Amino acid sequence: MTNPTPTVVLVHGAFADAASWSGVIAELQRDGIPVIAPPNPLRGLAADAAYIASVVAQIDGPVVLAGHSYGGALITVAGAAENVVGLVYVAAYVLEEGESLGELQGRFPASPLVSNLKQWTYPVADGEPAVEVTIAEDAFPAIFAADVPGETTAVLAVAQRPLAASAFEEKASAAGWRTTPSWAVIAGADQAINPEVERFGATRAGATVVEVDGASHAIAVSRPKEVAEVIRTAVRAAG
Repeated sequence: MTNPTPTVVLVHGAFADAASWSGVIAELQRDGIPVIAPPNPLRGLAADAAYIASVVAQIDGPVVLAGHSYGGALITVAGAAENVVGLVYVAAYVLEEGESLGELQGRFPASPLVSNLKQWTYPVADGEPAVEVTIAEDAFPAIFAADVPGETTAVLAVAQRPLAASAFEEKASAAGWRTTPSWAVIAGADQAINPEVERFGATRAGATVVEVDGASHAIAVSRPKEVAEVIRTAVRAAG
């Protein structure tokens, strides 16, 4: 008896929403691969990973988790779930257990993203307002989506979903890649995450690496076929 086809769960990162996976979703659906792209709360590593883990726990059968950018940190933690059979990192952070995004980034030269973040505040249930960040609107096209048409980036820049600043300091409570096969797509021209950060994490995790030359951070938008092919590979390996 053959194993059921894994469900692909696509986890978007900061400054974007689940619609950023639209092209990838269309590719996977064309192949009859079950797929969902839940909203990422973007409120902190532990809380966001717990939310994604809860989604995974409610899916019958095996799951392949794919995470873009900050979403990679979330699938690292949520990937420890029993029914997760593959992890796919897409221009993503690949954390070690006990490591934060800030610590991983700090090993390498900063990307242009760091000096182009705009701070906002939002209310929390108790205490002072908390800080969240977006990318400065005028810098967004070059940093996030340099290979995406201008009319599209103009929309993406004003539709950003902010990330809680505290997410950069929280430490990963688990590293799912230690027990689960992983793949990684490196965006060769990424200006949001230094590609060396992506390569280092992927290599440390023993991931099967695919490098896409000239691809921006928004690689799932600009190169959906290449991203979907890596996810297909993970699904085939698991199924």
